[in-house]
Amino acid sequence: MTAAEAGQEAGIIDAGPEIRALLSSLNGQRRHVLGILEGLDAEALRLPVLPSGWSCLGLVQHLALDVERFWFRAVFTGDPAVIAALDDIDDAWQVDPGADAAEVLGRYREEAALADAVITSAEADAPLARWPHDQFGAPHLHTLRDVLLHVITETACHAGHLDAARELLDGRRWLVLT
Repeated sequence: MTAAEAGQEAGIIDAGPEIRALLSSLNGQRRHVLGILEGLDAEALRLPVLPSGWSCLGLVQHLALDVERFWFRAVFTGDPAVIAALDDIDDAWQVDPGADAAEVLGRYREEAALADAVITSAEADAPLARWPHDQFGAPHLHTLRDVLLHVITETACHAGHLDAARELLDGRRWLVLT
């Protein structure tokens, strides 16, 4: 499958070839994040398996709010409503005990779709609307391309964390090459 075909399959219609390729890579990592969690019940999704105390559900919430929402809608577009809502949750890694697991997973899908709309409406070299100096100091990302590469890397890293967590929970592994 070509990058263009993969982009069209993922619903990417108007983006140029570079954006389609980057978004195809990001979508592969997003599928990995959700795929490695398939079949886990709500209790297992909430169970911390590492000494740091994060759960699989907490990591997905972090990806939804601190990664997809933050980088694409707060930093890249500078959406005032999104920026105002950034402090609504003190720590995205900690899921409210009353939160429904399906809603948290759905929020990740929703934030990914909202990010896709932003990504496909811009050029790869489009500048960022806002830089969070208070969190990251001097800018080290400058364009949509930079943000996409950062988010692909972060999502892939966290997909690996979920691989390890899932194997510790029940022995399941995502991809095993023999």
